[in-house]
Amino acid sequence: MSLKESIKSNPRLKKLIHWMLIPKNEARPRFWVKLFVNPLIHKRGKGSKIRSRVRLDVLPFNNFSLGINSTIEDFCTINNGVGDVHIGNNSLIGMGNTIIGPVTIGKDVIFAQNIVASALNHEYRDVTKPIHAQPILTAAIVVEDECWIAANAVITAGVTIGKHSVIAAGAVVTKDIPPYSVAVGNPAKVIKRYDFDKQDWIRM
Repeated sequence: MSLKESIKSNPRLKKLIHWMLIPKNEARPRFWVKLFVNPLIHKRGKGSKIRSRVRLDVLPFNNFSLGINSTIEDFCTINNGVGDVHIGNNSLIGMGNTIIGPVTIGKDVIFAQNIVASALNHEYRDVTKPIHAQPILTAAIVVEDECWIAANAVITAGVTIGKHSVIAAGAVVTKDIPPYSVAVGNPAKVIKRYDFDKQDWIRM
């Protein structure tokens, strides 16, 4: 049994380790974790940049990686507390984005400003308990290579956005988007697809 599995199988030890890593009722790791632990565990590619005003809520028990020449701009929040966060090479995470894992973002992706990509949901159906006391649910988000996600879009849990797709400003993506598509609206709907035979973008 691995160390991680041993900790998970022992509730008292798990609670102690969690307290050592994160203050009670918070998502942000303790300063010593950021300073001494995360740099040894998480991967950053050559030429990558994380601006000084990014809130990097990443912990050692899940993965975080930032690809070669990729940038996370100021005022973003990146959280891997309930799932891995991977950002590929040559990708830009613009100002004010919130990314809560498990999320995988491919290479050559553009996230504009104020986008929320959250793979986390709260259970709510047991009315005898407050929502914060109910389980957390996760479903992975995947944004494939070469996508452009425009400002103020929301990507919900469990969604895959296919290669070289465009999500319009303010769109709320609740279902998978096929590759080479343009999607708009709330809920987001595909309005154009690239036709390789005609070599043109065709309105749906």
